[in-house]
Amino acid sequence: MARVRDDFPTLAHSTHLISHSLGAMPKGGYERLKAFGDAWVNQSIEAWREWLPMVRRTGDEIAGLIGAPAGTVAVHQNVSSWMGIIASCLTYTPERNRVVYTDMNFPSVHYVWKEQERLGARVDIVRSDDRITVDTQKFIDAIDDRTAAVVVELVLFRSGYIQDAKAICRAAQAKGALAIIDAYQAVGTVPVDVVDIDCDFLTGGSVKWLCGGPGAAYCYVKQEHIRRMEPYLCGWFSHEAPFGFVFDRIRYSKDVSRFLGGTPSIPAIYASAAGRSYIRDIGIRRIREKSIRQTGLLIEMADDLGLKVNTPRHPSQRGGMVCVDFPGAEEAHRRLLKRRFLLDYRPRCGIRLSPHFYTTDAELEAVMKEISRLRRAT
Repeated sequence: MARVRDDFPTLAHSTHLISHSLGAMPKGGYERLKAFGDAWVNQSIEAWREWLPMVRRTGDEIAGLIGAPAGTVAVHQNVSSWMGIIASCLTYTPERNRVVYTDMNFPSVHYVWKEQERLGARVDIVRSDDRITVDTQKFIDAIDDRTAAVVVELVLFRSGYIQDAKAICRAAQAKGALAIIDAYQAVGTVPVDVVDIDCDFLTGGSVKWLCGGPGAAYCYVKQEHIRRMEPYLCGWFSHEAPFGFVFDRIRYSKDVSRFLGGTPSIPAIYASAAGRSYIRDIGIRRIREKSIRQTGLLIEMADDLGLKVNTPRHPSQRGGMVCVDFPGAEEAHRRLLKRRFLLDYRPRCGIRLSPHFYTTDAELEAVMKEISRLRRAT
């Protein structure tokens, strides 16, 4: 894994510890974007003959990373859009109108589902007791026969805690509810198998651990739902004959493209391919082993410095990120950025640090040494 560092130009002048927010760009990303530009310039409208098959091919490549069958993953611009598309498959009745998730979910996901209350939904939020984890049984107990959908953030963005998504999905489906997973903070650093989890939908994207940049989010749809569900948030690529331009009620595509909506973001699909190839070639399980060791090393160093660790300590509960907090952490994070330590700060969380497959132990030691120096200076 260390041999690939030269393929990521950012690493030559920065310590990149922010893959939980934006993965480092590989050289291949530049090359793929140039290939998109070349196709546009040289082929013009005929480039669609190349571009459209890429949409399906990209979905199938992502399916291979999450244990999904071919033909069950579609690509869209972002997870907010995907949550809206999924929500648009539902009809709320007084007998089944509850949407259940936790107060640790990413706010954008919450915004989408909370606004479903205008259409008759009722959002019920499970509260975290410690702002690091979520009690699985408490989550399960909140699901009842009136629940229409359960939305699970597989790895919490505030703490890196890995939820027991399989148990929660099983409980949701036992009550007749859809089980929907946001796996953005997992795929690329934590192994994910949608068949084993047995969820109905799983969303994620390429911005973070897949090192693919923005605009290439994806959604897995369980096969039994592909022909059954009809999202009212749709578009011409959702139609079974998009180039027929029929001006009538939509006839939904019989495959996963019924969830596509409008024109796909082709530049993002090009750009995302290079990063995804590293994940596939190295293997997520190898990446996970390295991540467990390096996040454990960060926790040990944080303990030595007396920092508060807002991340689970047990490897089985910890994703690829470590959150450390201390008085003055927000200002320290700004100073660290000026010194080209790429990381971020979140309220009630602290400084978020995420080693990835291209991170060295020396870089982890350097950032913690700098944090120690900044604390002494305040």
